[in-house]
Amino acid sequence: MRQEKDEQHPAQFLRKLNRTAGLFINAAEVSILVFCMTALGLLLMTNVFARTFFQSIYFAEEVSKFLVMLTTFTGVSYGVRKARHIRMGAFLDAMPVKMEKVFIIIISLVSAVVMAIMAYYSYLYLINAMNMGHKTPALRMPSWTFYVIIPIGFGLAAVQYIRTILKNLIEKDAWQSPDQQSEYEDEVIGGAPL
Repeated sequence: MRQEKDEQHPAQFLRKLNRTAGLFINAAEVSILVFCMTALGLLLMTNVFARTFFQSIYFAEEVSKFLVMLTTFTGVSYGVRKARHIRMGAFLDAMPVKMEKVFIIIISLVSAVVMAIMAYYSYLYLINAMNMGHKTPALRMPSWTFYVIIPIGFGLAAVQYIRTILKNLIEKDAWQSPDQQSEYEDEVIGGAPL
């Protein structure tokens, strides 16, 4: 009885840690994505109105570029967490659960390593951009401020893949991501499954 309790304690701790990390990252990602899409929509509509009746907003292109980059690299992590990345679903669904879990763990490990490498090299690129001291043409901001999100986005994607590995090691069923259990999803068009 005591041995079962000791074995479940680390698993419970990992579940709680994984859940807490997921809630924190989810709140940050969703907030950033909602803000960026809202700000981008408002900025572009305002710029169209201003260009039609007055004069174009001089900084609209730079701010739009920044918002698109922020959305893209935050979306990388969000896509991994929701299992909306490219995956071999039909291939994995045909496997027994244990083999599927092994493949998901291997794929997630390789993907986490690739994302970590990309985060490292984008960090080096960021440092290089900081050392160059270039400024944006319209706002005269340091151009490296646009690149800060790149290593963060890749790093968060690596964290999501590590969370996927943990979820598959802890749970009985196979999980495509920390939030998405491995199961066939019927496509629905107009309320009717295909």
